[in-house]
Amino acid sequence: MTSLHPLLGLLLRLGGNLIALGGRRRLCILTYHRVLQQPDPLLDSEIDLASFRWQMQLLAEHFNVLPLPEALQRMWQGTLPPRAVCLSFDDGYRSVYELALPVLQEFGLSATVFTTTAFLETGSMWNDRILEAVRRLPEGALDWQALGLPRALLPATPDMTHDPDYRAHLATILNDHVKYLPPVERHRVIDALERYAGQVQDTDLMLDHAMTVELARAGVEIGGHTVTHPILSRLADEQASHEIVDNKRALEQLVGRPLQLFAYPNGKPGFDFDQRHVAMVREAGYIAAFTTASGSAGPEHEHYQIPRGRPWDRNPLMFGLRLLRWLARPGA
Repeated sequence: MTSLHPLLGLLLRLGGNLIALGGRRRLCILTYHRVLQQPDPLLDSEIDLASFRWQMQLLAEHFNVLPLPEALQRMWQGTLPPRAVCLSFDDGYRSVYELALPVLQEFGLSATVFTTTAFLETGSMWNDRILEAVRRLPEGALDWQALGLPRALLPATPDMTHDPDYRAHLATILNDHVKYLPPVERHRVIDALERYAGQVQDTDLMLDHAMTVELARAGVEIGGHTVTHPILSRLADEQASHEIVDNKRALEQLVGRPLQLFAYPNGKPGFDFDQRHVAMVREAGYIAAFTTASGSAGPEHEHYQIPRGRPWDRNPLMFGLRLLRWLARPGA
């Protein structure tokens, strides 16, 4: 399915207009990461190209998609149009350039890419290294002790590594555990996992410098997302500050213009970052920053804790209705 039935599209537009007439002119900011050429059972939370295309077509036909800096200014001034939506991508995957950008250009849509800098030109982020290692694990029980991982992480069926659903579950467990480890320990565990999995092919998943520049030239807003994508709350203050400031400085030098917007890695307020990091982002010169709390944004949100949501729905009607639900209620 590539588009809604005309009557259902009309209902979405009317519903969005009614929400706006009720005095709730709010903003939905959608978050994507990778766009996949084809669905991948180990990446079921990431959108494939065909689904991304119908989502963009639906947004272009039935919502008002705005550049994020413009939308924020209009939100603060109280001049947002009804059914206001913005698009954002986290981390800086090259699929944004190779797959998403042509679709965005086809429908005349703008987007912001929150980019890490340590992985430009270097292949893969640490979470993708986990995924590819899990994909190549030999069948049979895992030697969790050799990996230095707590036995409490052991799934209920440790001898089913041949099962794609099990592998996806295992990748999620490992990612959720490893992301909160200190960087040195994180790398040790990933290195051990890769050795256990055998030879892991190098994959160039991230943007390179030239792609980043081309995105900026194409009108894509480039935003900050730290150097190495750490959990800021797990770092010493000086290290967290360097992650924020050095990332901004490197991207500004690369694209040749000041960065305005920042997204917190992982982004759970009060858990992945706190007021110390809000102050660091403000002092770095950003005008706004974004969390991963779902729901819509409004003028009541503090400028450095603006919510964004992931569009999970794979059905056009449910996708459109979810956006209306978000527009009708504040984000966390």
